[in-house]
Amino acid sequence: MKTIEQIIKQKPVYLNDWEDKFSLIADFNCIYITKAEYEAEQSPYPDEESFKRKKEKMKKALLEWDNINILFASYNQANYEGKAWVLLEKEGKLFEVNGEHCSCYGVEGQWEPKQVSLEALKHRLEKGNLGKDGSLNCFATELKRFLGL
Repeated sequence: MKTIEQIIKQKPVYLNDWEDKFSLIADFNCIYITKAEYEAEQSPYPDEESFKRKKEKMKKALLEWDNINILFASYNQANYEGKAWVLLEKEGKLFEVNGEHCSCYGVEGQWEPKQVSLEALKHRLEKGNLGKDGSLNCFATELKRFLGL
């Protein structure tokens, strides 16, 4: 298994419905704006005021999340429900976030990092069901590779 220092130095991994940190931030903050829309100079849809509000809300969220070091993240929405799992680093320690929802909502309001050890992740990957959620949010193989298991 890799050390925490080796894991932190790797390029972040985003799987399934997340392409990057931007999309993760948008989902956890309930901001329905794509990166392309955010970067647009003019409103890509008729309601320009709504576009400006979304853009300002995302700008604020990006600043708030600037120091959050996302290492590995997977989110899948299928059959009107979704499951998310995120591994992040803060001050040399690992944390995980779990989120899920039914068809009515998203993962907003579920950003609650809990400290986790490499040993616990290894045990849950090898003996448990971390990343093996049927067809909804499978990422065990990629996470094992990322952690060097």
